[in-house]
Amino acid sequence: MPAAALKPKPTQSTAKRPVLLDLPYEPVEKRPLPAGRPREWYVTHNRRLKAMRLAIALLDSGVYLPAQARNERIRTTAELIGVHPPSETTCHMVRAFLRYSR
Repeated sequence: MPAAALKPKPTQSTAKRPVLLDLPYEPVEKRPLPAGRPREWYVTHNRRLKAMRLAIALLDSGVYLPAQARNERIRTTAELIGVHPPSETTCHMVRAFLRYSR
């Protein structure tokens, strides 16, 4: 089999721009959300994004278990990465992400 046949094809998300994993964190380019959804959908969507950012930051800092991620720790991490302090619901969601990442 030729070597060219073994080379994986780029996916749609990586074909347009290279993926550089060893560079420092840079926020992803923001795109407008789809119009016409109920307000609650946007609130939940943004809350999930915030919880994911916080969960990733906690994992990077060595917090791997939900029991280690108390509200104070999550809020301190939010301050460090420049995110508004999360609500009780968002903190709960962060712990859920940590629980199901295993």
